[in-house]
Amino acid sequence: MAEIVKNVSLRNRKAFHEYEIIDTYIAGMVLTGTEIKSIRMSQVQMQDAYCFFNHGELWVKSLTISKYKEGTHYNHEPMRDRKLLLKKIELRKLEKKSEERGLTIIITKVFINDRGFAKIEIALARGKKLYDKRDTLKQKDMTREMQRVKF
Repeated sequence: MAEIVKNVSLRNRKAFHEYEIIDTYIAGMVLTGTEIKSIRMSQVQMQDAYCFFNHGELWVKSLTISKYKEGTHYNHEPMRDRKLLLKKIELRKLEKKSEERGLTIIITKVFINDRGFAKIEIALARGKKLYDKRDTLKQKDMTREMQRVKF
């Protein structure tokens, strides 16, 4: 039997390199039975995942949750669109902001909360230019070097 981990917290490190994070939200996901088991086994790929609005509802696209190995013919489709659950006020605010030029909604983290529910952290983000990425890397290198000098 596959090993199921209690505390799952998966980060999208590529998102922090590619985007400037403006605001973050935590949303629930509508899942089927075998999807939660795959998430607990850390079988999630979210590098190219993004969110979009459809009739006032927020959906996530390109979030890959691998098939559960021990699932039968009731297993889920790995690349299906999944509905996200947020409060109406947050949805309206996000929809209004996402219509601005250059802003998008990306996934930064997938985790299991204390009650055992799968949650997703989404962020309103703006894409970085190449020189911004270089500046970020330079800052990280300088802080790392300062930490080495201290010790």
